Amino acid sequence: MTNNQEKNTAPTFERSIGLISNFSLGFTYLSPLTAVYSLFALAITLAGPASIWWILIVAFGQLLVALVFGETASQYPITGGLYPWARRLWGKKYAWMAAWIYLWALVVTITSIAEYSAGFVASLLNYTNSASHALITTVVLLILVMVMNMSGTKNLARVARIGFWCEIVSVIALGIYLLIFHRAQPFSIVFDSMGILGSDGTYTSAFLSASLLGLFMFFGFEACGNVAEEVKNPSKQIPVAMILSIVFGAISAVVSILGYLLASPNLKDIISGKIADPIPAILTDALGPTGASIFIVIAIIAMLSCILSLQAALSRLVFSFSRDNMLPKSGWLSQLSKKGVPDNAMIVSCLLPLIICVWVYFSPDNLAKITAFAVAGIYVSFQMVVLAALRQRLKGWKPAGEWSIGSAGMAVNIMALLYGIMAIYLLIQPSVGQTFLDRWVVLVGLAIVIGSGMIYMFIAKPYGQSDAPENDAIEFSNKRRQLN
Repeated sequence: MTNNQEKNTAPTFERSIGLISNFSLGFTYLSPLTAVYSLFALAITLAGPASIWWILIVAFGQLLVALVFGETASQYPITGGLYPWARRLWGKKYAWMAAWIYLWALVVTITSIAEYSAGFVASLLNYTNSASHALITTVVLLILVMVMNMSGTKNLARVARIGFWCEIVSVIALGIYLLIFHRAQPFSIVFDSMGILGSDGTYTSAFLSASLLGLFMFFGFEACGNVAEEVKNPSKQIPVAMILSIVFGAISAVVSILGYLLASPNLKDIISGKIADPIPAILTDALGPTGASIFIVIAIIAMLSCILSLQAALSRLVFSFSRDNMLPKSGWLSQLSKKGVPDNAMIVSCLLPLIICVWVYFSPDNLAKITAFAVAGIYVSFQMVVLAALRQRLKGWKPAGEWSIGSAGMAVNIMALLYGIMAIYLLIQPSVGQTFLDRWVVLVGLAIVIGSGMIYMFIAKPYGQSDAPENDAIEFSNKRRQLN
């Protein structure tokens, strides 16, 4: 902990997560496999092979954000991540709204990944992934992950490491195998637009439309900070773990997508939509039915680890929120089990996605829409922290954690904010659809979440129930330097 008041009031976590486990937690949450499998076909259809460049573009932008987060987490290594960072950088009301948006974005993200995972399970067990089967499978997966999370922080770290190696095998190792033994296209294909044009008749608009391939992938690194009070030497290790998550995520995704692209004998059929689900076809051709099944098992384990990391991050956010009396039933939600796990917050972190899964069962076409909202919501909450950090820098804040980027901090902070604004702009662009809701579903979703949060703030005034420190970045830094 970083403040005497928080030390005295917070329940005790067990510091059992080392650097590798903390990095593995962020990496499996980021999950290159999930993003590649979910969006490969869509990105190639929209912008062709050149869409792979979105991986590097977004990785660089999010690395800037991670540097800002790293300095903040180093000064404030507090469980909950974005919420306590926003509170200490700005104030309780601002932090409440940032965390409210982030909370619901995480809930929807867990729902999305669980629904995508159900398709893998159906493929492995050879049953039809109907709406009812998908609901049953998703419920089982979410409850299974909750039980694993409740078993203790050490088991969370172990599963995160297992998920990390499954990601490595299913993403990097498989990508290299495809490049070496099944390459059917030249490397120059990544510079080929293949005649694709956007809605305005140019390739630029087509390329921009494929940005979700990168934007959907590069969040999750902040999970390294969500469990700060369970990490050994968090002030030094959390920033490093976040950076490693992004760097290894970018390498993994590029290798994987290159493997699938260059192993595709006929990219034109993928671009035209004749091959609707190209990755299973490529894998079956390259590995045979047995090899493809083995890959699916590894992919399921990796996705379960991703859900595990997401659920752990959400539960710590709910716990941190409740520890400051910011939610209804805060006393119940802020309790820790004997194993040092916020079990009650974990139950809520499982129950909320389950409710949305039931809604998806009745409206399966809405899965893609809510996924888009989840990504936009996470980027908005990210940028609220980046903006708060920039505000403090302009007032004279110099981060006083054990990890810092020094004099480059201001420039990096400004570039991170500019990148985030552009990313949000791309995410809220109207989608194809006949109704207003279909076209502007992301903005509508954000408006509902922000509006409901503001109404609750106005009526219940949850921020007034907390005496947790706020807006003290400069004061805290000065005190820490005086002590040193």
